[in-house]
Amino acid sequence: MTINNKWLSYFPALQSIDDDVWLDALEKTKSMAVPAGATVFQEGDDCQYFMLIISGSVRVQKLSESGKEIVLYRVESGQACVLTTACLLSGVSYHAEAVSETAVQAMAIPQIEFQQALSVPAFRQFVFASYGERVVSLVSLIDTVAFGRMDVRLATRLLAMANDENVVNATHQVLARELGTAREVVSRLLKDFERQGWLALQRGSIQLHQPHVLAEVASKLG
Repeated sequence: MTINNKWLSYFPALQSIDDDVWLDALEKTKSMAVPAGATVFQEGDDCQYFMLIISGSVRVQKLSESGKEIVLYRVESGQACVLTTACLLSGVSYHAEAVSETAVQAMAIPQIEFQQALSVPAFRQFVFASYGERVVSLVSLIDTVAFGRMDVRLATRLLAMANDENVVNATHQVLARELGTAREVVSRLLKDFERQGWLALQRGSIQLHQPHVLAEVASKLG
């Protein structure tokens, strides 16, 4: 059986699989196009597909009853969503939500075909390797949120989000969501950073004046 699936080039581990069960799953796989800003799934939804992202970025986040948000992780080109994997394996519904940050192109393997394809060693290895890698990063996130100083975490995030001109194009609310804290906490710390001359607050963006100092603060993360 020969199937032309150029999208598999984004997933090298899946390209060489030559198994009838896997090839049947490929025949049932659907192409999906998601516009920017769309809800990919909501908390409480049932999982129907195993999604493989070809291009774009999906933000997976958790919203508390008090309205606080935290970004759990992002799914980008060549990746699969660990929460989707967990839901498919356990049969439970989603416990977080996902939003497309950009236009997204993805391939969706239906639930039944996904379950059947797990009998193929190479596909199963790909699924669990992706799952394990993301779980490690989530444990690291929990450790940082639980034990990390907020000023250190904020400095780290600012450096990670800065462009080549040392400008962070993000609001205080976006930074709060990234860090899993209240906007007021972020605003207070940013004002402190500004008073020390490390950055300048602008409408919808932040100019980093002394990124080397922020890097020294961020180095205290461990």
